[in-house]
Amino acid sequence: MATTDLSVYDKSTIPNAKDFRFGIVVSEWNDNITEGLFQGAFDTFIDCGVIKENIVRWNVPGSFELIYGCKKMQQSYDMLDAVIAVGSVIQGETKHFDFVCEGVAQGIKDLNVQSDIPVIFCVLTDNTMQQAIDRSGGKHGNKGVEAAIAAIKMAQLRKEARF
Repeated sequence: MATTDLSVYDKSTIPNAKDFRFGIVVSEWNDNITEGLFQGAFDTFIDCGVIKENIVRWNVPGSFELIYGCKKMQQSYDMLDAVIAVGSVIQGETKHFDFVCEGVAQGIKDLNVQSDIPVIFCVLTDNTMQQAIDRSGGKHGNKGVEAAIAAIKMAQLRKEARF
């Protein structure tokens, strides 16, 4: 359980992001949560100097589809510096939760191994809707902010590793 505010970052420690391009793939399932996560990431990119036109958004039906969406975004936009996968899976009464969470985590890991464009995991896997609300702009801040900061740092690492 998060005990700190996920939205806190020190801008002086963040690389200059004005020349970076980012993709965000957003699950439509639990959109009351994923829209908050998207907004947190988007606002953070803007706050850190990313030009609005350098942020590409695609929607997919659910969290499991994030893998395919991120893969296609990596392939379609070779000028992207990083991609964020935004989703929300909430525990139900069946094992479906486990299969989706495991599949998405492994799929995004695979994309990071197979491609030169990093994919940031911004998929909430909560036990309750309240926990998801608390982490998508509620009392624990916004995991989308944290994902955007990770994307900027990984974009900088990618840039430096090319030389």
